[in-house]
Amino acid sequence: MTRDILLQILDLARWAPSGDNTQPWRFELVADDHLAIHGHDTRDHVLYDFDGHASQMAHGAFLETLRLAATRYGLAAKWQIRAGQPDTAPIYDVKLRRADIPEDPLVPFITTRTVQRRAMSATRLLPTQKDALIAAVGSDYTLQFFESFTDRLAVARLLWNNAYIRLTCPEAYPVHRDIIEWNARFSADRIPDQAVGTDPLTTKLMHWVMQSWGRVVFFNRFLGGTIVPRLQLDFAPALACAGHVLMKPAVPPSGLAARIEVGVALQRLWLTTAALGLQLQPEMTPVIFRWYARSSRTFSTDPAIAAGTRKLATQFEAVAGAGPSDAFSFFCRIGESPLPSARSTRKSLPDLAVD
Repeated sequence: MTRDILLQILDLARWAPSGDNTQPWRFELVADDHLAIHGHDTRDHVLYDFDGHASQMAHGAFLETLRLAATRYGLAAKWQIRAGQPDTAPIYDVKLRRADIPEDPLVPFITTRTVQRRAMSATRLLPTQKDALIAAVGSDYTLQFFESFTDRLAVARLLWNNAYIRLTCPEAYPVHRDIIEWNARFSADRIPDQAVGTDPLTTKLMHWVMQSWGRVVFFNRFLGGTIVPRLQLDFAPALACAGHVLMKPAVPPSGLAARIEVGVALQRLWLTTAALGLQLQPEMTPVIFRWYARSSRTFSTDPAIAAGTRKLATQFEAVAGAGPSDAFSFFCRIGESPLPSARSTRKSLPDLAVD
């Protein structure tokens, strides 16, 4: 193998998903058969990266995408966590060897897999499609489907309440302000506003309001500012889909390696969704808020946010028929729709190389 092949593998792997397109990884070419992936997390400045868990799941999605990409070149990729590194900045050593294996059927969907935040068809998934999704995540995880109108309405109400917390939490404001690239159809390191899922007028209003927290507070308090975004981004999409899927681990993940494996499973779920001709949108904030609530962790100076989060966790468990000790790893909605016309892209390989 050559370094040119390694770069082609990395060029595919960089399309792995990450929260808000943060891409918490950099790569180093160590040798012609050895890559070092330098991970990092955003826990210090991103509310939604609970103890780095979301970033670590993204690392897993990246490593699985790299493994799949290697099969295009008849290579087997095996990774391990380098000893002695902190969980905040892990390094993954990836060794590649010639194996003469066929290209994995999921490889063609690495670059077409994306987020669909707009309406999808409410036509239910076929049994064969559900079986493929269940097989994709493996025996260490179960998938719970919410497909009936009653179930989707229950999820819509959950997301409606979740969105209120998200939009009124002062600690979430810097994240929302910084992750959107305005007046853009594509974005290499953020979410373009045309892919957010709101209509053009609401998008323009959001742009104006989000220029300061003072505007957000005024708009929310006196003009009902959360209502339209919650309708367009949460409630309506929750109904306009084939169903919602909750991925639950057989054993609650503990430690970096376990959360990486969650990322491996969710990426296989997402790529299989794309292979089935379906679209997917992650719905992770209620999962993350529940992590905070069930860990008795406070993330806001506003006491109403903490109370709302505990209530949300209880509501989520009621919807899922679960208890406080049950583990939730990934939540999303799925359905048939055209590919979105706007999407996040990725940083170039030179920008992702270790300095």
